[in-house]
Amino acid sequence: MNVTGFYDVMPTTAPAMDLFNRTSIDMFNSTVFNETSTEAPDFRTWLTDIVMKRTALQGNFWQGFLASLSVVIVSELGDKTFFIAAIMAMKHPRIIVFAGAISALVFMTILSAAFGWIATVIPRVYTYYVSAALFAIFGIKMLRDGWKMDPNEGQEELEEVQSELKRREDQEEKEETLDMLEQGQAENKRRKRNAILKVLLQAATLTFLAEWGDRSQLATVVLATREDAVGVVVGGSLGHALCTGLAVIGGRMVAQKISVRTVTIIGGIVFLFFAVSALFVGPGE
Repeated sequence: MNVTGFYDVMPTTAPAMDLFNRTSIDMFNSTVFNETSTEAPDFRTWLTDIVMKRTALQGNFWQGFLASLSVVIVSELGDKTFFIAAIMAMKHPRIIVFAGAISALVFMTILSAAFGWIATVIPRVYTYYVSAALFAIFGIKMLRDGWKMDPNEGQEELEEVQSELKRREDQEEKEETLDMLEQGQAENKRRKRNAILKVLLQAATLTFLAEWGDRSQLATVVLATREDAVGVVVGGSLGHALCTGLAVIGGRMVAQKISVRTVTIIGGIVFLFFAVSALFVGPGE
C-alpha cells in the first residue's frame, strides 16, 4: 500500500479519529502486555532455576572441597609418600622433589575423581549409601590399626623407606659408574645435565606407585561419587600440596615429632564422622 492509499483509508472526522486511535492503542497494549505476561513467568522460572542451581553447585563444591582436604591430610601425613618426599629432599633440590611428587599426586587425584564421577551414572541413592559404608569400613580399620600400632611406627617406616631408596640409589650409581668408564667424560657431562629431569621423574614415579591403591586414593574415588568432583579434586590437590610441602621442608623433623599412631586414630574418627553424617543428611536429589 502506498502512502496515498494509506491516508485514503484513515478516518477524517474527529470522532472517528478518536475511535481509531483508542482501538490502535488497545490492540498494541493487548499484544505487548499479553505476550509479556505469558513470557514473564517463564523467564522468572528460568532465572530462578539458574540461581538455585548455581547456589547448590557452590554448596556442593565447598562441601566436597572441605571433605577431600581433611581426608587427604589425615591419610597422607606420615604415609609412605610423605616419607619418600622427605628423604629425597634431603639429597636433592627440594623444589624438584616437590614438583615431581605433587605432579603425580594431582594426576592421581584427578584420575580417582574421574573414576568416582563415572560411577554417578548409577542412581545416587545407591552410590551415596555405599560410600557411607566404605567410609565406615575405612574408619573402623584405621581405628583398629591405630590402636594396635607401635608408637614408634612412624620412625620405623621412615627407616624402611630410607633403606629402600638407598638401595635403589646405590644400584643406579653403580650403573652410572660403569657407563662413565665405558663412554668417558662426554657421557658424564650429559648425565649431569639430565640430573634434574631424573630426580623429577624418580619422585613422580615413586610417589605414583606408592599412592596407587592407597587409602587416600580410594577415599577420593568414594568422595567423588557423592560430592562435587571439582571440589574433591581441588581440595585433594591442596591437601597433597600441604603434606608434600611439609615433607620436603622438614620431613625428618616432622616424622620425629608427630605420632603416626595418633594421626591414624584421628583419621579413623574423621572417616567415621563422614559415614555417620551421611546417614543423617541423606542422599538428597
